[in-house]
Amino acid sequence: MPDLFQKKIDGPDATSAPHSRFASQPLAERMRPRSLAEYTGQEHLLSSGKLLRRAIEADRLSSILLHGPPGTGKTTLARIIAATTHASFEPFSGVENSVADLRRALQRATERSAATGGSTLLFVDEIHRLNKAQQDVLLPALEDGSVHFIGATTHNPYFVLSSALISRSQVFQLEPLTLLHLIELQRRALADSERGLATLRVDITEEALEHFALQSEGDARKCLGALELAALTTPPDASGAVLIDLAVARDSIQRKAVVYDRSGDQHYDTISALIKSVRGGDPDAALYWLARMLIAGEDIRFLARRLVIFASEDVGLADSGALNVAVAAQQAVELVGLPEAQIPLAHATVYLATAPKSNRAYVALLAARKDVESGRSLAIPKALRDTHFKGAKAMGYTGYLYPHDFEGGFVPQAYLEEGRRYYSPSEHGAERRIKERLEYWRALHEQGKTEASPTHPPKA
Repeated sequence: MPDLFQKKIDGPDATSAPHSRFASQPLAERMRPRSLAEYTGQEHLLSSGKLLRRAIEADRLSSILLHGPPGTGKTTLARIIAATTHASFEPFSGVENSVADLRRALQRATERSAATGGSTLLFVDEIHRLNKAQQDVLLPALEDGSVHFIGATTHNPYFVLSSALISRSQVFQLEPLTLLHLIELQRRALADSERGLATLRVDITEEALEHFALQSEGDARKCLGALELAALTTPPDASGAVLIDLAVARDSIQRKAVVYDRSGDQHYDTISALIKSVRGGDPDAALYWLARMLIAGEDIRFLARRLVIFASEDVGLADSGALNVAVAAQQAVELVGLPEAQIPLAHATVYLATAPKSNRAYVALLAARKDVESGRSLAIPKALRDTHFKGAKAMGYTGYLYPHDFEGGFVPQAYLEEGRRYYSPSEHGAERRIKERLEYWRALHEQGKTEASPTHPPKA
């Protein structure tokens, strides 16, 4: 028999709904933590001795920005800070409120400070919904300290907020809650008779608790919502207990949606994880990130382009066949479309991940570009200049040695006046052979001699 987490309340209220004061609120709202002691997760910010914890407890917060996925506790943390610091709480939503509402909130804070000396915590949720000009409305209040400010966003603030606002704020990133965090939150809700579900006599299996946590993708609101739905819609058994097993849990929370924003953090972070996994030679991780992007609806042309770029930038001459595979995959994506386009994308991803790597050709280009952009223009040797016009010989455009006229198709001659070197082959894959060949040719250049005489007269 599966392990059960049981909370049963004896007496006449055993099967009653949650306390009427909270009856209209969702479970996640009822169970919102009221203090740092109740707050779950974000230990990297709120453990004892951490900067944010110290600032809250010392009431030394001025302006902060909280960013992280939905359901990770941004709004909750703002409310706890307001309660801990005994500041008046002025909530503002970038979705629901106007800039006029924001100005009024700032005016109330000014009046409150003048009248009573009381402080105000202005909480701006979904702050990325305000454009840069609207965000600037906050700057005077942040400058003179008339409000304590907390902004919250699910987006990377460095992408969506003005540099002036960021420079006046400390930025803290909240992480998705772990499975253990989410299971703890469920247990707490099941044991709470005032705000939670204890009065419903819920028996829940460990498998069900874990399923809710897993499918919630780190989102406490989604996890508690699914638990409440299961508890309120599952008929009690003959004893009056509500049994939530794995089957009920699967029915109560649908297939999780991949948290992904094609224009925000998740887009950039996931493609970064994909490319770094391929570069690191881990096909399994690379396929996971590829699958995540495909399921989330990422543009398959974008994925194909990135693989083509990678083939030249990171595999390079260590395996020139990699570019052929990547370009073929890109063409196949255009030809067949989804869902079959996943197959050539997977083919190319695994090939690139398992190929030998060398970025030496790209690094050499960057070095050459640096010389060109620094203004150090080198003259083209006369022997390399165009001779397809009358008078070329009179101008001294002579002396070019045609490599095919020499044994091995090679003859030492100067192609760059200062003899600069940019390309340094690696020992990886096919580039090792290139290195051997190039070292041989460069040695001949240094010796200043040819391997053989020309088989027919050199061409001008």
